[in-house]
Formats: sequence, structure tokens, C-alpha cells
Amino acid sequence: MNQINPKKLLNSKWTAVNSVKKEKHFLVTDVKFEEDEVVHCLIEAVMSKRTESIDWTVLKAQENWLSGWK
Repeated sequence: MNQINPKKLLNSKWTAVNSVKKEKHFLVTDVKFEEDEVVHCLIEAVMSKRTESIDWTVLKAQENWLSGWK
């Protein structure tokens, strides 16, 4: 399980273990908080600049996401 501090989530880099629409490298570009809880997280594919809203807690699963660009 990846340890993630929600306050350091913005601009963090992630590698998808299994390609997502033929893309592996992503950057967290937007995080919104309400009372110290993350309510919105947006990731952007590095190559295509495609953005997607995700539940930030899915990044904790090492079988799907690796911290940094590998």
C-alpha cells in the first residue's frame, strides 16, 4: 500500500501498473479540500494531456499505481 499525505498530493507523479488508454505516466493537477478532506482529485496524462477525475484513495493500491514515474 502506498502511503500518501493528502496535503502533498498536488503535483505528485504516478505510474499506472497497467496502461490506462495506452498511457502510463500521470500527474495530479488539481486537489480540492473541504475541512481537511480531499473532495476532488484530477490526474493528467503526461503524453496526451487528457485529464480524468479520480478518487484519490485508489492511488494507495500498489497493484494499480506506483509513486513516481517508473
